[in-house]
Amino acid sequence: MSLADAKTHMRQAALARRDALARTQGPHAAQALAEKVLMALSGATQGKTIAGYWPLGSEIDIRPTLEALIGAGARAVLPVAMKLGDALIFRRWSPGQAMEDGAFGTSHPTPSAETLTPDVILAPLLAFDIAGGRLGYGAGYYDRTLHDLRTRRRIVYWGVAFDEQQVPAVPMGPTDAKLDGIITDRRIITVEI
Repeated sequence: MSLADAKTHMRQAALARRDALARTQGPHAAQALAEKVLMALSGATQGKTIAGYWPLGSEIDIRPTLEALIGAGARAVLPVAMKLGDALIFRRWSPGQAMEDGAFGTSHPTPSAETLTPDVILAPLLAFDIAGGRLGYGAGYYDRTLHDLRTRRRIVYWGVAFDEQQVPAVPMGPTDAKLDGIITDRRIITVEI
């Protein structure tokens, strides 16, 4: 089976599993995730720019996490996908601000929001493994973004998910960016890279 076929097959199963998890664990998992993220960042949030995302479909809701990070002195940003093939840009976000529709059904702050470079990226995913493999939707935005940002500075890249999104191994290609760790609603997994 080719790498593309393996990823497509895993995406289908992972999405169905995540949909079921969101229905049964959604709000509780979102609050538990916020607590775990604050623990994982161990107080090193003051003045940091931390990227989250606006939850799409059954993605674990990271908004309580972003609000807690802002309360701990961080600047929260959300990704903006400009056009296919480009890296993401990140616009500053705060609760209640104006949002606009983006590519692939996403939402992000309007162009009037400040554009910032994150120190930490908290990325959504369909599946993860304990070696830092991340299965996304397949457009490669996070991979391109990490490659671009890491040529200029140190970026910490965490996947965030329901704990049950773990799989034995995510099929990875040479351009797939590995996670520095995974934060779930139940645990913090640091990856040795």
